[in-house]
Amino acid sequence: MNNIELAKHRFEMLSWALDEKLKRLVVAAEAKTLGRGGITQMAKATGMARITIHSGLKELEDKSPESVDLLSGKTRRAGGGRKKLLEIAPAILEDLKKLVEPTTRGDPESPLLWTCKSLRNLATELTTMGHKVSHSTVGLLLEKLGYSLQANRKTLEGSSNPDRNEQFELINKKVKDALSASNPVISVDTKKKELVGQYKNSGKTYRPKGAPEEVKVYDFVDEELGRANPYGVYDVANNVGWVSVGTDHDTSSFAVDTIRKWWYSMGEEMYPTATELMITADGGGSNGSRVRLWKKELQKFSDEIGFPIKVSHFPPGTSKWNKIEHKMFCHISMNWRGRPLVSHEIIVNLIANTTTKTGLKIQAALNNNIYPTGIKVSDEEFNSINIARDEFHGEWNYVISPKSP
Repeated sequence: MNNIELAKHRFEMLSWALDEKLKRLVVAAEAKTLGRGGITQMAKATGMARITIHSGLKELEDKSPESVDLLSGKTRRAGGGRKKLLEIAPAILEDLKKLVEPTTRGDPESPLLWTCKSLRNLATELTTMGHKVSHSTVGLLLEKLGYSLQANRKTLEGSSNPDRNEQFELINKKVKDALSASNPVISVDTKKKELVGQYKNSGKTYRPKGAPEEVKVYDFVDEELGRANPYGVYDVANNVGWVSVGTDHDTSSFAVDTIRKWWYSMGEEMYPTATELMITADGGGSNGSRVRLWKKELQKFSDEIGFPIKVSHFPPGTSKWNKIEHKMFCHISMNWRGRPLVSHEIIVNLIANTTTKTGLKIQAALNNNIYPTGIKVSDEEFNSINIARDEFHGEWNYVISPKSP
């Protein structure tokens, strides 16, 4: 075994215990011992760069405490090693900030303005600006700037009516008055239409590990199963609800028919001494404040039950304040999260088995009736409705009474 092989063997036996500084010192010492050509030979034997071995030789010659202090724990001289990116290119943070700011201050012609701001796209754009950087480094820089992945949040309600708060106060007063008189107060609305079939449903549910339920890739409506239109009635006083799962169109006839089913299935028994029914509803949809058919159908229902129906609509853009949204519908969505709604029967069962710690109970039924769209209510029919409008926003607050006592 020649001197080079011995030196290589000694280095391999010791390298596991050596830090960066000691490795270059040991290799440099072996190169110095070999004499002429030692640096080249040790570079080949150990794989260490020639420049590193040269640095080691300089450190061996300069034995000052500042350059060689094995007890300090430092492996490099002060200022040694690769420079930090922010030291080399301090402008990169400002350039990156321009790219990701909500209001772009950068070049309006930049293609990034109209593409997904992924780490790789940001890295590509920074490279074109003269900053050679990887996507992983971009992630670290964004974290330094205080950025993180964010989803959209629904908080903007659009333009608000100047009488919005007064309407809320009026609804609150009417609800209190009705409840104190032992009259029913219901909140009504249509839940989001649902695809029926083996389709993906938002959320997660427990399944055997590695065995997620398989669903269709594309959400094309199944012509045979169609959609489900859940219309709900929430009884404010008793924390109970009724949901009709329609298979046809969501019309005013369907909405009032659902209220009718709630009354004869639940409400009539709970309120045997009722003298009026109060309904709070959104301002749009099948129970909209401007929909003539909604008022015509309520007139029929009022004639049936023999007492007035008071209606108060929420101002535009305030549907989330409707009781049914956060007292019933949200719990239904939680109950069937992550489960494909493969049939109308399953939808009905999932709704009917929705409960909460506060005691919410829901009854649900399938409604296969046909509710055609495009029904027009003539002026003569509309004028025959026995409606009394409030002085304050009569389009939102009105009472429909039976035509005959």
